[in-house]
Amino acid sequence: MLFVLTDDFADWEAAFLAAALRGGTRPDGAGRFETLYASPGGRAVRSIGGLAVQPDRDLTALPDDCAGVALVGGFGWRSEAAEEVAPLLEEARRRGLPVGAICDACSFLAAHGFLNEVRHTGNTVAVLRERGGDRYTGAAHFEERQAVRDGGIITANGSASLEFAREWLRELAADTEEAIEAWYAFNKQGFYRD
Repeated sequence: MLFVLTDDFADWEAAFLAAALRGGTRPDGAGRFETLYASPGGRAVRSIGGLAVQPDRDLTALPDDCAGVALVGGFGWRSEAAEEVAPLLEEARRRGLPVGAICDACSFLAAHGFLNEVRHTGNTVAVLRERGGDRYTGAAHFEERQAVRDGGIITANGSASLEFAREWLRELAADTEEAIEAWYAFNKQGFYRD
């Protein structure tokens, strides 16, 4: 699984998904996926919380055995450097791979026409319209939900890290539906309900 990070990425938005893919959804810690991280130019990036990350690779090509591409939200999706991501996403879609975005990364998908034919969400439809401009014609497909999965595209608003992860786990058939739901419920509600 390839995670794409930009400067000022949101640390928490990939955490649930990456951990579940590598460590599994059950206590035995048996995940079936490896995680790789990429950034524009393969340069080191710093998160909103100050975490410095040296990615594994740049954005020139997808790994041969790539399962999907997840764009981690944050403040860097409106930068010129982020434009390097669009050809990678086009390659992913040509190969039939799922693509997902959370928070402002959804706006990046809107600005590049990836949300025009699929049900999707994001922070708000107004934000997607503003950021997407003329290239975003999918407002009729916008849903006011935490996360939406349709046609190999997974989207989530900025408050939906856990729901984003759940939809990815379903898309990749990373475990049984029952195990994914149990994982989600545990992470959403914890050991004790207040």
